[in-house]
Amino acid sequence: MPNIKSAKKRVKVTAAKTLQNKIFRTQMKTAMKKYEAAVEAGDVALAQETYKAAVKKIDMAVTRGIIHKNTAAHKKSQFTKKLNAMA
Repeated sequence: MPNIKSAKKRVKVTAAKTLQNKIFRTQMKTAMKKYEAAVEAGDVALAQETYKAAVKKIDMAVTRGIIHKNTAAHKKSQFTKKLNAMA
């Protein structure tokens, strides 16, 4: 446990930011799962809609530093291939 006032504050701030990142990561994974479900169902219109949402969440995650940009590029490429294969 920290004794210095600034160290105590850093512990609080880190905990808050960790929680925000966890919440955002969960939202991103949910968007990705919704897209995967739409692709599995074969619903092109729903797949296109959920694709946009998933890609947006992935891009935001890169901006926030939650995932690496190469990981994001890989995921988006996979999603685009699946969407193009449907159409």
